[in-house]
Amino acid sequence: MKLSEHFQIYKRSLKYIFSLSRTHMICLILSSILQNLLPYIPITFSALLLDALYEGQPVDRLLTLVLLTVGSVFLFSVVSTWLSSTRSQASNEMYRNQHWEQAEKAMQMAYASVEDPEVALLRSRIAMESQTGYNLFGLVFATESLISNLTRILLSLSLSLSFFFLDTVPVSEKCLLIAGILAATAGVIFSSKKTEDLTNRFYGDCVQTNLFYDKYSSYMNHYSSGKDIRLYGMAEGLLSLNNREGMLMNHAQAELNIKSAALKTTNQLLSHLLRFGVYMILIKAALSGGISVGSIARYVSCIMLLIGASSDCCAMIQRILGNNPYLKRYFSYLDIPNPMYQGSLTVEKRDDNEYYVEFRNVSFRYPGTDTYALRHVNLKFKVGEKLAVVGQNGSGKTTFIKLMCRLYDPTEGEILLNKVNIKKYDYNEYMSIFSIVFQDFRLFAFRLGENVAAGPDYNRERVTHILNQSGFEERLTAMPEGTDSFLYKDLDSNGIEISGGEAQKIALARALYKDAPFLILDEPTAALDPVSEYEIYSKFNAIAGDKTAIYISHRLASCRFCDKIIVFHNGQVVQKGSHDTLLADAAGKYHEL
Repeated sequence: MKLSEHFQIYKRSLKYIFSLSRTHMICLILSSILQNLLPYIPITFSALLLDALYEGQPVDRLLTLVLLTVGSVFLFSVVSTWLSSTRSQASNEMYRNQHWEQAEKAMQMAYASVEDPEVALLRSRIAMESQTGYNLFGLVFATESLISNLTRILLSLSLSLSFFFLDTVPVSEKCLLIAGILAATAGVIFSSKKTEDLTNRFYGDCVQTNLFYDKYSSYMNHYSSGKDIRLYGMAEGLLSLNNREGMLMNHAQAELNIKSAALKTTNQLLSHLLRFGVYMILIKAALSGGISVGSIARYVSCIMLLIGASSDCCAMIQRILGNNPYLKRYFSYLDIPNPMYQGSLTVEKRDDNEYYVEFRNVSFRYPGTDTYALRHVNLKFKVGEKLAVVGQNGSGKTTFIKLMCRLYDPTEGEILLNKVNIKKYDYNEYMSIFSIVFQDFRLFAFRLGENVAAGPDYNRERVTHILNQSGFEERLTAMPEGTDSFLYKDLDSNGIEISGGEAQKIALARALYKDAPFLILDEPTAALDPVSEYEIYSKFNAIAGDKTAIYISHRLASCRFCDKIIVFHNGQVVQKGSHDTLLADAAGKYHEL
């Protein structure tokens, strides 16, 4: 990375952190300055006190110096403690906002990006790097340390600068001391750069291992995994896998630690040699009467603090430069564009319910692939019809639904609603007209009513009515808290464990609660028992009402109640018509299925 790019990333990162919590950053700056000012108060007053004792000054003078020392330290400590407390509270706000920014990005990006494995890998990697102290988290630490070290450098210089103007210390010794300070600083720059490179290489090599441990821990820590582990005798294999990966990481970590320790030991040796030299120069000057006893204490402390602060400051600059690639990766996630055209037209509200959806020569292939999932699809149907979409796995049924809902845009052709390309409608408003139950729906460990309403506020009577409609009545009656019952035990030890079929009924209720004009059901009865399935079928027309109901199914006998059946095969519509008409065609795909 070029220096200008480093600067731009650091500048953007600071602005971003300030936007997450201005209070946190202000308190960080002030507390860093105050905390590093504290050690210099006793250094300054101790030197004055030693000189006063040596000169035999009155007791009241000595007492004044003691009171000033203790009082100043106390006052600064109280202010520093208050700032630290305020910062701690603001820190929680900052990290909550940071998590929300990440979640909001995931919700707002195009669905194609959500399904992209590279994006998923990028997000997992950023999360891992955050946990190990890089990107934003590393920047906060490095910025705090940089401010602290700059404060120490300025204070040390102000208190030790007079040393270099002493006539009693030869110019050669002053130059030797400056050379030593520069050599120690250069040593730190070299070793910190080398350590940072080694660390970055180590973490870069550990990306896949960290992702493995994340998935491994998620699997091992979830109670539902216990059945598989026991029934398939997986315990020994899982432990062996964990041990092997752990040994590899531990070996690499040990190698890194040894190399880092060797570099730090060299720096420590140079630093202590320099400290020894400072003492010799100052003792020599004191013996010749050139400086006071108190000045020796002040100069030694300040010069060593100056050396330490300069070295640490260089190390932190190296840390910031090394962290910038992580920040670049962090922002690359936030910068993922949403190429979906948002549109601006309002979806027309019609009293006569005369809505028409048309697929006009639509073809589609998923991003990064050359194979078409749909090819030359031409369809037209009226809102209010009951449609069944059937076909073998991989025939394009779910892709057809994703396109109609604008989770993706067609690669070729166009989709129209009332003769208007759906891209021209306001994106969020257009999405709001669909209620869908996909096969891979997700229920959350919240209250039952919140799951149905897809939000914290809901109408209990309406939720209960819709759950009864979807066949969940018997199970709901048995729940002691009713719609306030928690699902699963993640957040409540009394949470209700539900079966796959019961989950499907809740998902169906969620779709009905939204009350959108389009009701789309992707294998809605796959996990239901025969009786429950029959109940759903028999009530289907009543449940759907005047909505357009699109019903994806492998159970072809369930298609009898639909007005029209669309048969997909190899990404194309090969048949359409009623159940009886299609069944009469002995050579057709529907008859074969």
